[in-house]
Amino acid sequence: MLESISPSSNYQLAEPVVAPDSAEAMSQVRNLEPLLEEIERASAPVGKTIVVMPAYNAAPTLLKTLSDLPSDVVDEIILVDDGSTDGTVDLALREGLTVIQHKQNRGYGGNQKTCYEYALNHGAEYVVMLHPDYQYDSRVVGIAVQLLKLGICDVVMGSRIRTRQEALAGGMPAWKYIANRLLTITENVALGQNLGDFHSGFRAYRREVLETIPFEQNSDDFVFDSQFLAQSVYFDFRVGDIPVPVRYFPEASSINFRRCVKYGLGTLSVLVRYWAQRLRIRPSKIFFSKKIESEADNRVQLQ
Repeated sequence: MLESISPSSNYQLAEPVVAPDSAEAMSQVRNLEPLLEEIERASAPVGKTIVVMPAYNAAPTLLKTLSDLPSDVVDEIILVDDGSTDGTVDLALREGLTVIQHKQNRGYGGNQKTCYEYALNHGAEYVVMLHPDYQYDSRVVGIAVQLLKLGICDVVMGSRIRTRQEALAGGMPAWKYIANRLLTITENVALGQNLGDFHSGFRAYRREVLETIPFEQNSDDFVFDSQFLAQSVYFDFRVGDIPVPVRYFPEASSINFRRCVKYGLGTLSVLVRYWAQRLRIRPSKIFFSKKIESEADNRVQLQ
């Protein structure tokens, strides 16, 4: 039988626990915010991020490209001008960019070689190659760099082909879309990858990639990009991609059908050279690591 407790009994009720004033609690939390932010900054990977822009007659689109770049993730922007005649250099200098000018056109690959050499010599830990023609959405540069900083990828590609409808709606010509799909499928199979777009002009690299790959041995033409990706796979770097909205319009750079055919054949040739190297049939200097000092020592690695 339950006993009733009368007010006169010896039992006493516990004192109620009073929660601290909510305003006071919030004030204490706010006081901790600077410390938490400092801890977050200390734990985040550090390193200089340089955006490199291989440019040729990019004056009509340069300002738009720059306006979308997230300033909080970029330490320096380098524009390498390849003999422009439209005032690209003067515009870039007015915008405070670091400008390197080729007096003669050295080609797309030759331009990139200068970009990467400068970035390495000036302390870049993360390098983003971005065309200044406003074709690629530069707002996602920070996302690409973060994937590098977190160690998820060593190479990050910007994929223009999230869906066929989106790519075509963005203005990509149908024949170029078909060629891109055929080449990308072939490269994925040959290189054991699963990328959405092997031919993007938006790429990000960790410093180690550029210190290992002998990009100086690559072509000065457009096939430079295909060589670089095959080299990245050969040296076991982790390659990934992110979707990047793309725009096709008259001012955006684009190669014609004839040069596309030449580029496609050159890309297939790169795949043959890749497998000739892997199978030790015929060594190629584009797959000789820069970290191994002599050509003879590189050849020993294949024996």
